[in-house]
Order: sequence, then C-alpha cells, then structure tokens
Amino acid sequence: MTLSDEVRIALDGKWRHVREQSRTELAAMELAYDLDLDIDAARERTLRQLHGLVPTGVPAAGFRTEHGGGGDPGMAVTGIEMLAQFDLSLMVKAGVQWGLFGGAVENLGTERHRDLIPRLIELDLVGCYAMTEIGHGSNVQHLETTATYDAETQEFVVDSPTPSATKDYIGNAAAHATVAAVYAQLVTRGENHGVHCFLVPIRDDQGQVLEGVEVGDDRHKGGLGGVDNGRLAFHQVRIPRVNLLNKYGDVAEDGTYSSPIDDVNRRFFSMLGTLVRGRISVGGSALAAAEVALSIAGRYALQRRQFGQEGEPEVLLADYRLHQRRLLPLLARSYAYRFAQNQQVSRMDRLQRATEPDAQQQRELEGRAAGLKAIMTWHASRAINESREMCGGAGYLAENRLTVLRGDIDVFTTFEGDNHVMLQLLSKELLTSYAKEVGGLDPFGMVRFVAETVADTVRERTAASQLIQRLIDAAPAGGDAHDLLDRGTQLSLFEDREQHLIETAARRLQRAAKAKGEEAFRIFNDAQDHLIRCGRAHVDRVVLEAFTAGIARCEDEEAADLLRQVCTVYALSVIEDDLAWFMAHNRISDQRAKAVTQLLNEQLAGLRPHLLTLVEGLGVPEETLGAAMLLKQ
Repeated sequence: MTLSDEVRIALDGKWRHVREQSRTELAAMELAYDLDLDIDAARERTLRQLHGLVPTGVPAAGFRTEHGGGGDPGMAVTGIEMLAQFDLSLMVKAGVQWGLFGGAVENLGTERHRDLIPRLIELDLVGCYAMTEIGHGSNVQHLETTATYDAETQEFVVDSPTPSATKDYIGNAAAHATVAAVYAQLVTRGENHGVHCFLVPIRDDQGQVLEGVEVGDDRHKGGLGGVDNGRLAFHQVRIPRVNLLNKYGDVAEDGTYSSPIDDVNRRFFSMLGTLVRGRISVGGSALAAAEVALSIAGRYALQRRQFGQEGEPEVLLADYRLHQRRLLPLLARSYAYRFAQNQQVSRMDRLQRATEPDAQQQRELEGRAAGLKAIMTWHASRAINESREMCGGAGYLAENRLTVLRGDIDVFTTFEGDNHVMLQLLSKELLTSYAKEVGGLDPFGMVRFVAETVADTVRERTAASQLIQRLIDAAPAGGDAHDLLDRGTQLSLFEDREQHLIETAARRLQRAAKAKGEEAFRIFNDAQDHLIRCGRAHVDRVVLEAFTAGIARCEDEEAADLLRQVCTVYALSVIEDDLAWFMAHNRISDQRAKAVTQLLNEQLAGLRPHLLTLVEGLGVPEETLGAAMLLKQ
C-alpha cells in the first residue's frame, strides 16, 4: 500500500467504506455536468440521475429502520458529500429531497406521516422545502406565511398575505415537486403559536399546478443549472388538519393547540435543531468540492512549467515559493477541515441514533455545525477561486471544470443561513452557559469567576481531551521562535485566543443585559464584529484539536509523520492570518512574530516533495476530475 493510500485511509474516517463505494459507483454513472444542455434538459437529466441513486442505498440510509430506512445517518451525510465530488447540482437536489424535505417529514412529523417516508425515499413522492421568503431568510421566526385553522372544515388555510411572503429560491419547486414542506405561522382560535411546518400539495400527479398555488421559476442562476429553483405563493390554499407535521405542536379537531414544549422560542429552536444534518451536509459538500478543485490545481502545478534559467528546462509551478504559498496552505486547511468534519459527522450520528439524545450535546452540535458550515463554505469559495487562478487561462475554460465549480459553490455561503449569521449563532451558544453563570455576580465576583472558572468552560475538549492536555502541558515555556512548531504551543495559543475573546465579549454584552431599548441594541450591534471573531477562533481551535486527534488515530507512522507536517502548516497559516491579534494582545512577541512567515515557508518547502501524495490523499480519483488540460500534458 502506498503512502497516499495510507493518508487517504486516515482522512476518509469512520465511513471510509461509503467513500470507497461512492468512488466506484458514482464514477460509473457519468455524473459530470453537461454544459451543452439547456436549462430544462439539464433539470431533467439531474432528475433522472437522482432516480439512479436510489439503488445505492444512500438515500435510505438517513431514515430510521422502523420507517423503511437504513438507520445510518453518518452514511447518509457521507454519501451526499461524495456526490459533491461529481456534480453539485445532483448533490443539492438529493439534499433537498432526502435531507430537507425527507428530514422534515421524519423529524417533525409523527406516526400519521410515516407512510410517506418509503415513497419519498423511492422518489414516488418528490418534495421541496419551502422555508425562505423574499422578505425573511435567516430570520425564520418572523416568516409572514400563515396557516390558519378552520375548525368547521378541520382544515388549515395557507396564505401568503404580502408579496414579501412569497417563498423563493426553493429547490425542486419550479418543475418537479408535488408537495412542499411549508413553514408558516400557525394560527388557531385567533392566537399565533409561532412557526410550524405543513405539507402542502402544489401539483397533481400529472404535474399540473393546483388551484390557489402560484409557482414561479427562478430560471438561470449563478450556477447549479440542474436544480429547478422556484417561487411559491399561496392564496387561501386549504389542506387537511393532519398535514401539520405535529411532533412539536398539534391542533385538535376543535382548534385546541397543544405542544410538549410550552415556551414558543424553545419550541421553535427545537424544531430547527432536528434539521442540523442539512447544515452539516452543506459544509461537508462544499469541502468536497474544494478538494476537487485543489486536486486539479495540484496536478496542474506538477505538469505546467513557466520561466527558468537560459538553457535549462522551465521550472514547474509547484517549485515556486509563491505558488507553494498559494496552494499548500489551502491543501492543509482542506485536510484540517476534513478531520473536523469527520468528527462532527460521528457526533451527529451518535446523537441521532440515540433514543433520548443529550440536550446539551445537541445544542453544542448545532452551534458547532453552524460555525463549521460558515468556515468550510468560505474556504471552498476561496480554494476554488484560487485554484482557477493558479491554472491561468486554462482554468477559465469550462472544459477544465473550475469555473463550473466556482459558480456552483458560490451560494453555499448562503445555504442554511448567511455565514455571518451562522458565526453569531455559534458565538451566542458559546456565551450562553457563561452568561448564565456570571450574570448575577457583582463586578469583583465576576472578575474572580472569569479568572478561575471560564478557562474550564471554554476548554471543554472537542476531541481526545487527555491527548490535547498532555501536549499543552508539555509545551516549551521559553518563548523561543521555534516553539511555534510545537503542537502544544499551537494548541495553547488557539485556546488562549478563544478564551480571551469570549471573556471580553461576555463583558461587553453584559452591559446590554442591563440596558433597555435602543441602547441595548446599540451595544449588541457594536459587538457583532467581536462575536464573529469569537466564532472564528472557536472553529480554529476545534479544527486543530480534531486534526491532532485524527493523526493520533493514524495507524501508519509514515503517514502520521506527513500529516503532522500538514497540521503544522495549518496551524502556522492560521496564526499568520491573525498575527496582528496575537501581537496586540502580547501572546506573540515581535521577535517570534517575525519568525512565523519564515517557519511557514520552511514547512512549505518540506511539503513540496509530497505534493502528489497529498493530492492523491484527498481521495478524488484522477479519472473523475474532469479537467481536459490534465489529459493534454
């Protein structure tokens, strides 16, 4: 077995068998997007391909066995990620059908909705997920669509009261869906009980739009040409009472509302929390697309020559320090994020298999999924665009796939919530337990609490806690520049930065808790940039810990040594990106700061001979890259 094989095994993680199966089966299905098709033909082709996925078992994997599924959430997410290596349109359409629509039916519905699950797995029932409105995207709690109960007919009347209540950007809505999972304000007996999800038929079996339903077509977008995104508006559409997905809230025949969760806010976030799998899939799929782009750019760098000494062969792009600077840190981040994603999928799988999942662990997973989704989708956009540039004019040709990837991935930073909102969500989660603990203390007591307790709160380990602590405890104390190469020092720096940011953010926001009205909003608004930094710092720390733990699990020592080098490049590149903060807060001296770039360059030179191994370790088969320029060399 080659070194690249061992690296790939370590990177593939727990669901390696799913990845290996997908690399073979998906490659045989010829899924590459066809640029010569018009938009309608592209949509029909993607629908046919979706049907071709059913026999693989991936669509059924995410549903519970008692509902006709495979009972393997980790396999479902991994399978969706693997689709992203081949065609992001197909990945998105699969995610809408089996992740969002199917997930809503299974996780928000009850026994009266179970018969729908085998049908939607087999694509006998094609659905869409109608949450986002023109006027409300991330602020789901204030959607305008209403579902008002009529006790006389035992029906809900679904209505879009304003133009801004129109559901928009809805995948599967423009052409293929027959039923929509519609999020609307539930009103009964004159009282609004907040946002709930309803199953609303939008087309008949012949594909004709039903009375009262208005369907629009978003047509051409910046990418994802195989996905039929559309608009939905409802004009007094009546649906049976039982079409309410009623796990968290139900309406009796006489209009009486009941819920197992009394608090409307907690009920709302419990509903959204069940759909965390979609957020995890978006981040992981974006990362898979980045891996494709970096595989193309990495192989191109090992083929393309440019300039050099007179009379000598021109120099490979991969041998230029500037090119190494552009390519290798992005490769290192892809490795780092893959280990973090593997860890996250394992946690999700464990929680979703549990009969009664731990509520605190569920909240932590939701917050972390939001942060990782933001960071990984931003990374994908950057990595794909940089890969396009690193391949010069050839990279701009559609036949070399990078421009298609760039167009398709762009919206992933918006999927499942705007990335800046996602990082604020994570930061609020990080501050919640802290705020509950220190909120009632006097200033002196708060300072004492910060000094003695917050460290334990923030240092809750995300992976291999004993290993991480041993590395930190063993870190050199001298402050020498080369100490920055020590993993314990790196972990300590990441952890210390996160602690400081959370402590100072908590102090700033405590003032808002005592203020009222506009003043409270001003304090919060002024702290938003601080919250974003908290979220970023937390993700950086989580990722470094996951990478460190992943290396410890690698059984091949040569592969582990190479992964340690990659991890060091990841850590140093993050430190370099935020060097101003480390210096301004006296975490790194001027002398040590000057050494960061030099140390990083030395590490890049050390990785250069292993570039092909690292590219192959990503696990994107060369024959599936779909870049014509690599075949012409």
